[in-house]
Amino acid sequence: MTLARPLARLGLLLGLATLGGCGMLKSPFNSTHERPEPVVNRPAADAEAARRYLDALASMRAGSPAAQAEQFESARLAAANAPTTFNRLRYAVLLALPGHAGSDPVAARRQLSDLSARPELLLPSEQSLAAVLLADVDERLVLLAETRRLQQEAVVRDKEHAATVAKRVQTEADENARLRRALEEAQKKLEAVTRVEQSITGRGNPPPP
Repeated sequence: MTLARPLARLGLLLGLATLGGCGMLKSPFNSTHERPEPVVNRPAADAEAARRYLDALASMRAGSPAAQAEQFESARLAAANAPTTFNRLRYAVLLALPGHAGSDPVAARRQLSDLSARPELLLPSEQSLAAVLLADVDERLVLLAETRRLQQEAVVRDKEHAATVAKRVQTEADENARLRRALEEAQKKLEAVTRVEQSITGRGNPPPP
């Protein structure tokens, strides 16, 4: 699965949140000054947060595998060393995105569930983003579980089929061996009868003097 579809879906959501704050003054919510927690619902901060998540998504989409890995590791370290709401949600976003080496829907679900449990710390766009991602991750996990179940059933069916074939082959081999033994016994009996007939014929017609 590529990044295009989930990126487009998240981009639309965050874009709408960004438009909601276009008429407001720009917030000091930037990469070097994280907002205090819990947050006050400020439309400008909400729009700025949405823009930053969009930037992270766009960078992930445009990056090479090496650049994606570097961005993911940077987000992971930021969430671990400075676990602000933005850093944690950005990391969860990248965990939830399929199509790159760091994608992990199980870890994403754990992060998103923790964040969603504290809605007072989330801006409106972040609440919407977390909810959409959580629903998407849950759906993917269900599909993954179904895929694993089908794969396991296929393995079991293959094993059962292989066992059936092996049993049939063995049965046919045993039958062929029985037929060979029966044929050998019949040939021996025929040879014995032939010898007896030749012996009788020889005694009934003695050679002339």
